Amino acid sequence: MGYYVIKKSEKTTAQPYYFLLKAGNHETIATSEMYSSKDAAKKGIASIQKNGSTEDIRDETL
Repeated sequence: MGYYVIKKSEKTTAQPYYFLLKAGNHETIATSEMYSSKDAAKKGIASIQKNGSTEDIRDETL
């Protein structure tokens, strides 16, 4: 089962927080945008958990 990891950039920036979505084998499968606070990153995770379950695949390479 996958999991999320909240990270803080080592660079000085107004939006230092982001999260990674990791697979059960610990490989990174997605990286979020940058957030201004840890709470905002947690809200981003909650949004993906709520809205991210879909089986719809759209191939735009055709």
